This record gives sequence, C-alpha cells and structure tokens, in this order.
Amino acid sequence: MRIGVFLVAAGFPGRQPGEVLRDTVDAVVAAEEAGFDDAWIAEHHFMSYGVCPSAATLAGVALGRTARIRVGTAVSVLSTRHPVDLAEQAAILDQVSGGRFSLGVGRGGPWVDLEVFGTGLARFERGFRESLDLLCEALSRDTLSASGEFFDFRQVPMVPAARLRPVVACTSPATVRIAAERGLPMLLGMHVGDREKAAMLRDYGALVAGPLSPPGHVAAAVGYVADTTEQAVREMRKAMPRWLEPGLAGYVPVDGRARPVRDIGEYVDFLCGTHPVGSPDLCVTRIERTAEVTGLRHLILMVEGAGDRARTLENIRRLGAEVLPRLSGRARRVRRARGGTASG
Repeated sequence: MRIGVFLVAAGFPGRQPGEVLRDTVDAVVAAEEAGFDDAWIAEHHFMSYGVCPSAATLAGVALGRTARIRVGTAVSVLSTRHPVDLAEQAAILDQVSGGRFSLGVGRGGPWVDLEVFGTGLARFERGFRESLDLLCEALSRDTLSASGEFFDFRQVPMVPAARLRPVVACTSPATVRIAAERGLPMLLGMHVGDREKAAMLRDYGALVAGPLSPPGHVAAAVGYVADTTEQAVREMRKAMPRWLEPGLAGYVPVDGRARPVRDIGEYVDFLCGTHPVGSPDLCVTRIERTAEVTGLRHLILMVEGAGDRARTLENIRRLGAEVLPRLSGRARRVRRARGGTASG
C-alpha cells in the first residue's frame, strides 16, 4: 500500500492564512521524515475551509524543502484555469523536482470563483471534457494546438515538455465516466465511505475502454491517532466543527442556486466512524478494511483535524511510527524511507 497525507490548509478560527500555509509546508517535511509516500495539497479560493489558492505553487515550495517524498495537487481546479498554463506549471515542477510531482485536477463547483476568474458557468457545466483533453495533450506532447468551443489556437511548442498523467477528482457518475473513458486514475473524496468508493470503482471498471489495468486510483480519508479511540474522537468532535461550520459556508454559488447544507455534527460523526480516527490498532484495522473492501492500494490521510500546528505534527509522526509500519507490505519501505536497513 501507498499511504500519503492530504493537506487542506485548513483555516481554523484564530489562525492567519500565511501561518497556515507555512505550517502546511512544514507538515509535508514532517510527512517525509515519518515515512509517508506522498503529500497532496488542496486548492480553494475565497474561503476559510482551505486557504491555499494555488496548490501547484505551494507544492513547488514543499518540493524545494524535501528530497524524497512525492508532492501533488488535490486538486488544481480546472474550471478556473487555462489547461496549458497548468500543464506548463506541472512541467516545471516535474522537471525541477526530478519527477516527484503529481498533478491532480478536478471540475470544481458552481462557485463564485468562476465569476472572479472570468471562465463562467459554461466552463464548469460543459467545458470540463475539453479542458481535461487539452491538459492531457499538453502533458504528453512536444507541440500543441487546439480547435474547440473553449480553446482555439495555432500550434505551439511545449517548453518544457512533460510526460505526466493527471489524477481526476470524481464525485459524480458523470466524472467517473470522463475519467474511465480516458483511462485516468480517480481521486475519491473523504466524504464517502468504503461501500460508495467500491461502487465508484466498479462503475469505472465497467466503463473503461480496452483491457482493464491497475490505473492507480487514490482515495482520501481522515487520519488521526491518539492513545485511545475515545480520545481521538473527542478531540475531533471538539475541533472540526469550529473549522467546518464557517468553512463550508464559504462555498458561494455563482448564480444564486441553493448551496448544499450539511449537518456538521453528523458529518464529523461520519468521518470519525468511517475513517482511521482512533487508537493505533483501530487506525491499522480501518486502513486495511478499506483496502479489502475497495481494492484501493493508495490512501491519503487528512491529518489537520485538530487545527493545531503542534498536534498536527505529532499526529503525522505518530501515524508514521505507530501505524504505517504495521500495514501489510510497508515495514521494509518505511525503514528505507527513514534511512534504515531492512532485514528478514
């Protein structure tokens, strides 16, 4: 199994965005030291739920502070970006980091971002396929041209060129179909449980063109360890609503449509009851249960649930020391990542 960290750059009350961004980079460094395989940074605009408006930029900073760990975006919002511009940034990070950069992209939502950046609802509602196809071409070819509804330009060289395959955030059957038709791996969110993830993977397998091969899907989950499960759940129930209540309210629709509302207490209980939140034993059990139920072999753990820098770094270190080495097939890899030797 591959296990990474998922960093939302969560804007908990009382924390300044610059402080959160610096702490996010420090968390990537801590994840490398703890033996995690990768770190993925989220992107949000104009809200406290996540205070990083450019995941690619912050990934670049984190890559410069690390030597081994892969760093990716989870995700760069494609509906508000020019795909070629994003491909150029990804190529820079890929080349300079020695191939340690991973690009995750998503459709985003019908939020005010579309108004601010001028792409509009059309790019969100019907432009994602064209944007994704152009991005994939830009990440796989030395020259590029376009002739479509949203992008139309003469042939240009891609400098620097890259050979990257993006991961696609999937939260709906329509996006699962888009990813499957292109053979692109999915990124599945922490807002759904194992059975829902398994169903999406089955749907993908039924849709994918040609022989099915392991595409490298990734799934997000909350990861939080404490001495006991009761302590971990108590800390999450105390901290997470302070972030989620104002954070989720920051999703402002661009066109006056009703904004989805979720019961925060029920959502926190779902996260704590579904994901590896608890004692080291429980965290191991739930990660391995997810792998068994879904077939997934790559999980990324949202580790910032306490909203406190020191506790987040402690959480990363404890997960690395008390959980990762106990997962099937990971003990040797964790020792190697930390510079130790493998035996047996």
